[in-house]
Amino acid sequence: MKLLVTGSSGLIGSEVCAYFDTLGWEIHGIDNNQRAIFFGPQGDTRWNQQRLEGILKNFTHHELDIRDREGIDQLLRKLHPDAIVHTAAQPSHDRAASIPFDDFDTNAVGTLNLLEATRRHVLEAPFVFMSTNKVYGDAPNDIALRELETRWDYCDPKYCNGIAEDFSIDQSKHSLFGASKVAADVMVQEYGRYFGMKTCCLRGGCLTGPAHSGVELHGFLSYLVRCNFEGRTYKVFGYKAKQVRDNIHSLDVARFIHAFLEAPRSGEVYNIGGGKENTCSILEAFERSERLVEKKMQWQYVEQNRIGDHICYYSDLSKMRQHYPSWDISVNLDEIFQQIVDAWKKRI
Repeated sequence: MKLLVTGSSGLIGSEVCAYFDTLGWEIHGIDNNQRAIFFGPQGDTRWNQQRLEGILKNFTHHELDIRDREGIDQLLRKLHPDAIVHTAAQPSHDRAASIPFDDFDTNAVGTLNLLEATRRHVLEAPFVFMSTNKVYGDAPNDIALRELETRWDYCDPKYCNGIAEDFSIDQSKHSLFGASKVAADVMVQEYGRYFGMKTCCLRGGCLTGPAHSGVELHGFLSYLVRCNFEGRTYKVFGYKAKQVRDNIHSLDVARFIHAFLEAPRSGEVYNIGGGKENTCSILEAFERSERLVEKKMQWQYVEQNRIGDHICYYSDLSKMRQHYPSWDISVNLDEIFQQIVDAWKKRI
């Protein structure tokens, strides 16, 4: 079996490559280290590309930009992959505002390039797209909340298990990043419904793990732990540092992708996150990191929250568990933190 992975040097892309390599698949990765352009040297992922080339049995790297329509079309025609996992993106909520064309061309147009090449050359191949919970904009902030000592949480019983896939993506503030991902998300659904392709959108919460090249504008837990190690001041933007996220290990994302590829569906959407059990606030993340790093966290509070940012967000995993009952979260929050801390110990 032959798998094509875009963004193969990133967190999810590299995890997917490594996971399917263990299953004996032939892996082809597309990556041009655009993260270093978006975020500077700290966002560089060449180290991860080199790691994959060194440890995987059957991996081929393709230095290609997903905005290159002709290049993408030629590669799909040549490779004829059995499945496509699309993780490449401009991933920053904040960075998008200063590079709107790069953001939209990467996230929306790049996705369309891949979809159309898939339709032309490998129509039956399942297509998995890493979307984002930012497609819901700031509408989750309208849910009634209660303030606890270290976090916010939902007090509306409808959301006791988190946000499900029928939550509206309309009439809210998304950030330009959220808007470009909405465009891609809807297009992936449409290619599934209109052309009968086997597509799904995975609307990720905080995707994390030890392979993350965390930077201030993207990579919540990884960057937080790195700041703790280096004694760097971590900036908190609004919400009393009690904003809540659900965190899912990249391995569990790869495991769900595997489940989908084995029993693909058309035009599906899943909210993929750690669920309620894997949530933490920024204050709670500070405490966990301090305990493991054995060092006091340096942080600064900025009253103004990020535009369109969520106060509290965690995913309702019910639909995922119903459609794919063999899948569930396998890496808990304690293990996630430990792995990230251990990884930074080696890299710093």
